[in-house]
Amino acid sequence: MDLMDLIHSRRSIRQYLPRKVEDWKLAALGEAFRLAPSARNGQHRKLFLVRNPELRAKICQATPGQPAMLAQAPVIVVAAGLPAPEMTCGQSTNTIDVSIALSFLMLEAQELGLGFCWLGSFYADEVRQALNLPPDHRIVAISPLGYASEQPEAKPRYAAEDMITYL
Repeated sequence: MDLMDLIHSRRSIRQYLPRKVEDWKLAALGEAFRLAPSARNGQHRKLFLVRNPELRAKICQATPGQPAMLAQAPVIVVAAGLPAPEMTCGQSTNTIDVSIALSFLMLEAQELGLGFCWLGSFYADEVRQALNLPPDHRIVAISPLGYASEQPEAKPRYAAEDMITYL
């Protein structure tokens, strides 16, 4: 599938089959995350692909309103930013770098037939404690990952002329 087809077909998946994700697919997702660009090639990020049931249960407890969705998925993706200097423009380097890397991972997941749903509704300190991570690991996003048991319709998008200005 070409890139624009992947982008057009991607959906946020909220229901998953109880089917194990193959190791080679997890490795491919890790490689997509690893190869993503980063500011000054700093690569200030870390990826955790959580399959351990006890750790997944702890992460589910740290997600208000989302635990059932996470509990269904055989893998929970946790992405953390590592200490990095702030960008000259004032943005957080690690948040932007992790977001870029997760976008690469999300498209690779789509290519591999896996569902993903970017979540920002979680208690970062509790997720960090569940994984026994040091305080300098800034949890940027988490996501369920697995084989979809649903195929949602595309959500409406703003028209291009409402989002893009050519100067």
